[in-house]
This record gives sequence, C-alpha cells and structure tokens, in this order.
Amino acid sequence: MIVGVITVVGLLVTRMPGAIRASLPLPDQIILPDGAVAQAFTQGTHWYAVVTAQDQILIYNRSSGALVQEIAINPAATGP
Repeated sequence: MIVGVITVVGLLVTRMPGAIRASLPLPDQIILPDGAVAQAFTQGTHWYAVVTAQDQILIYNRSSGALVQEIAINPAATGP
C-alpha cells in the first residue's frame, strides 16, 4: 500500500508540471488616462484590464498596449 501511494505521488509530481499552463507575462508598463488611479489588475490571453478608483474598467490590447475599451461602473447599481 505504501509503494502504491509513493507511485501515485511520484506520477503526480512528474506529470503535473507539463500540464500546468505557463502564466502570462505582465506588461512592462501601462499608460493610464490622466488622473486615473489603478485599484486592480487582471488579464486574459489577448487582453489585460485595470480597474480604477474612478469607477472605470480599462481594457487594453495585450500585443499593442492600446486602450481598446472603457467601461463605466455604476456604483449605485452595486451591492446592498
């Protein structure tokens, strides 16, 4: 039974690193609009987004770094 557990653990350790997707690189710099203050950052395969203290979500193209979309957050519509 001990040999079986060691075998399973050994297989998991040797097989899992190849199955784990490499993390996406962070952009070198992000140019925010004047007065914008970053609060949060998230990213996808082809884009990254910054949530600002001014209740906006700014979505950038990963390859060009260009701002492609601005989404206004309506604070009155969030939460109780």
